[in-house]
Order: sequence, then C-alpha cells, then structure tokens
Amino acid sequence: METLIAFFAALITLRLAGILAGRWRESGKPELAWWAAGLTAYALATGALAWGAAAGWDDRVFRLYYLFGGLLTAPLLAVGSLRLLGVARAAPVGLVFAGLAVGLALAAPIDPAIGGSAIPEAQTHLELVPLRIVTIFANAVGTIALVGVALLTLRRHPLATVLILAGIGLAAGGSAVAGTGTAPTSAFVAVAACLLYAGFATASGARPSLSFLVDLMKGPRHGHRAEIT
Repeated sequence: METLIAFFAALITLRLAGILAGRWRESGKPELAWWAAGLTAYALATGALAWGAAAGWDDRVFRLYYLFGGLLTAPLLAVGSLRLLGVARAAPVGLVFAGLAVGLALAAPIDPAIGGSAIPEAQTHLELVPLRIVTIFANAVGTIALVGVALLTLRRHPLATVLILAGIGLAAGGSAVAGTGTAPTSAFVAVAACLLYAGFATASGARPSLSFLVDLMKGPRHGHRAEIT
C-alpha cells in the first residue's frame, strides 16, 4: 500500500509539472518553466520514495531522493517566483546552483551504507559539510523567496498566495513526518503538489485544471478514453 500511495503521489506531481510545462510552451512565460522544473524535481523525489518502498533503500535511491527533493525542489520553485517579479538574474543563478547540486549529490560519500525499508535520515549518512549545509542554505533561501514573493503579490493574487503558502506548509510537513513512514510522507507530497500547482497557475493568470485527478481516482472505463485537460 505504501508503494502505491508513493507512486500515485509521484504520478500526480509529474502530471501537474507537465501541465505547467505545456502552458509555458503556449505562453512563453519563464516562471512557468521554472515552476514546472521544480515540480518535476518534486515528482522524481517522490518516485525515489516509491522505489525505496517497493525494492528497499540503497545509496542510489537515496542520492536521487536527496538531490531532487532536498536540494533542487525549493530553489527551482523559488527561481520561478522571482522570474514572476521580473528578476532576470535569478535564472542564471538557478542554473549554476542546479549544476552544483548535481555534482555535490553524486560526489558526497554516504556512510554508513543505506539499506532497509525506512526513509533514511540525512544526518545519519551524510556529513554536514559540504552537502547538508548547502541543502539547508538552499532550502532556507528558496523558502524565503517563495514566501516573500507570495506576500508581495498578495493584493494582486490573493488566492494564489494562499494556495502557495498552504503548499509550502504541507511540503514542510511532509519532510517533518518522513520518520513516520512512506505513506504519510507521500500523502503530504501529493496534496502539497496540487496546492502549489494551483497557486502557480493562478499567479500566472491561468485557470488551474485538476480534472484529471477525477479520472485517476475512477480508473480506466471500458470503451471510454478519458481526456486529460
């Protein structure tokens, strides 16, 4: 059951990222591309969560989970929010950080080796310097940027602000409950992704569409091909 919940959360998050990417191709708004990248990272982290639940955790799965969930999600989403305000310098900084994050995540030693079915704790397997300290800093800066931009655009996008802040809160809650198991963590991820997507879509002037969730919950119907909007 935990594997199915984690897989379902990854599927939802990846689909939402795809919707934002499609709207970026249509509109050319750079913030949509960055938000899509952030949600894609979130989806890949959740996919690693499903992998760990299904086949057990090892060093490879943990590196993917930590890279996409711990290092990349918040900064990429934050770059999108800064681009919404017209901060052009955020894009090259985001690209440089993404390259640095990949290098650090691949090179960092993991000791002791990871095994078992429980979600590993970073402080048990990774040294504080450099990887964990970079992660703490990047998440702090990314969260501050997300919250700050949301509050700055409160009057212009009140609904988007509420949705984004709620999504950030639930994403943080998912990290906090990681020690309780895969299922609750995945549930937090799925709901947070939906809120973030709805907030970002609203802030960009688009009408968020979550109708595909109904089709996912109902499953395939005989003789009918569901249309995903």
